[in-house]
Amino acid sequence: MAQSNISEREMSGVLILHKPKGITSHDAVYKIRRLYGTKRVGHTGTLDPLAEGVLVMLVGRAAKAAEYLSTDKKGYVATLRLGLTTDTEDVTGEVLSRFDGELPTEARVLEAIKGFRGEIQQIPPMYSALKVGGKKLCDLAREGIVIEREARKITIHSIEAEATETASDYKLTVECSSGTYIRTLCADIGKALGCGGVMATLLRTGAGGFSIDNAVTLEELEALSMEEREGLLMPVEKLFEGLCQVRLPEFYRRLCSNGCEIYQKKIRTSFAVGERVRLCTERGEFFALGEVREYAGGTAIKAIKTF
Repeated sequence: MAQSNISEREMSGVLILHKPKGITSHDAVYKIRRLYGTKRVGHTGTLDPLAEGVLVMLVGRAAKAAEYLSTDKKGYVATLRLGLTTDTEDVTGEVLSRFDGELPTEARVLEAIKGFRGEIQQIPPMYSALKVGGKKLCDLAREGIVIEREARKITIHSIEAEATETASDYKLTVECSSGTYIRTLCADIGKALGCGGVMATLLRTGAGGFSIDNAVTLEELEALSMEEREGLLMPVEKLFEGLCQVRLPEFYRRLCSNGCEIYQKKIRTSFAVGERVRLCTERGEFFALGEVREYAGGTAIKAIKTF
């Protein structure tokens, strides 16, 4: 009976998937759709086929949250391979050059990497999903078209390097802002050293406050019953835990759910204009994402997405 009840309703929530190497993020979405029996599945950050690790999946109604997620820190462990450049900035691409000189010493590499900490400018790679004129850069690149890209400001919160048994390879541990391309970071480090560099491996260890320690693999999901899979889904509110909670009395909750703005002076809050909050019932049940806006009568909180 429980199985039929699940099939009659759409499951909803957040799943932390450990995406394996060799499949695209879209492939992962397709597999989660099948495993959870719903077409509504999204994710919060693309991982290339070469990469593995944390992919935050949004199942059912939770998929509505994707466009409202704030920029989050992400964690990675990558392998930087020196002495090589490719068109994709990783080992899967066409080789553009091979360095035939003596590779930089470990001391030089570690010193160069210090220059990439903090706020830096990064030019997005051609092989990326960014769109220009309605077309993805990667699609243009496959047609042999290379266009100028504007550098974007990113933040490398921390970066550490460790030599490996392979002379050309270094293990990088990076914590960075969303929108950072680790492939490009490796290429830029190689360029700074004068020998070229590419990304050889990539593991995303954390995203959106979620850790790989809590991620589940596709193989593990396959082995579970539908009830057990549903039990792994976290409430959508988990995506907004960093936001302040506002509990609304039932009268104001109804107004808010019907699209009305709730003036802060009425509910005795004083959030800044533009700030987002978690809107909850008096009992603390999350029902919407709210944003503070300026109105003629003062500042008010308005629901921008209900769940």
